[in-house]
Amino acid sequence: MSATTSGYPSRSSARPAGSPPRRRIRLPFSAWHLLLAPLALVFAIPLIWLLLSSVMSDAEINRFPPALWPSGIDLGGYRYVLGNAMFPRWFANSLIVSVVAVASNLLLGALGGYAFARMRFAGSRVLLALMLATMAIPFQLTMIPTFLVMKRLGLIDTLGALIVPSLVTPFAVFLFRQFFLSLPRELEEAAWMDGCSRLRVLFLIILPLSRPALGTVAALTFLTTWNDLTWPLIAINHDTQYTLQLGLTTFQGQHHTHWSAVMAGNVITVLPVLLAFLFAQKSFIRSITSSGIKG
Repeated sequence: MSATTSGYPSRSSARPAGSPPRRRIRLPFSAWHLLLAPLALVFAIPLIWLLLSSVMSDAEINRFPPALWPSGIDLGGYRYVLGNAMFPRWFANSLIVSVVAVASNLLLGALGGYAFARMRFAGSRVLLALMLATMAIPFQLTMIPTFLVMKRLGLIDTLGALIVPSLVTPFAVFLFRQFFLSLPRELEEAAWMDGCSRLRVLFLIILPLSRPALGTVAALTFLTTWNDLTWPLIAINHDTQYTLQLGLTTFQGQHHTHWSAVMAGNVITVLPVLLAFLFAQKSFIRSITSSGIKG
């Protein structure tokens, strides 16, 4: 039975004869971008304001109502920050602490995560539960015990006091464990049949397939360590051991604050974080597991 005789008009009869076929409008981008672009702009407003304020004078920043756009480019804040003799030292201290923390979390976190994911030993589940429970403990409760341990080790007022508590975090171990559980065991079994040890399997097979986890742990660890202010404020006393975040607090005085210098210093502080995110953003969305199975 045809579409016409059945009582339902056919698609050809729904369009007048001789009329051109309808064409769907295809956007050069996803329709979700119409929603995400305004949201991204809203979240970028503080960063834009920080950048604009860094090229304002102190008078413009302190003016009420505040100026939304600088009347001219004033680089006095940048000259003040870069002319500070201690600023390069603070930047180097932050870089050393952050790089060491990232490297140790990648290495020790991967080793711990692989042990919990693939090795069964007495008390492994209990130990994993205890480790995860520490993630719920606020830093304010462990601050004093950590300080006493660092003091007993003689690391107070040194970069070691900032590095040792950040060598490995429960989050890094847990994230690696969860990612390793998603990898097929057949890859490891094939390597064991070829005579590879567990460490060779981890470093030659598992970790190359774990770039998303590596990138995520590296980016989050760098962000957390680089922006940390509370613990350096407690463990560091001498200005030569200041990190960048702690050094910027010296620009804020009790009676006068050089706001343009504070803004310029924060712009310089944010740049490494942005670069780290841009470098690792592809690792957040890349799926290496499926390509490893196909290969």
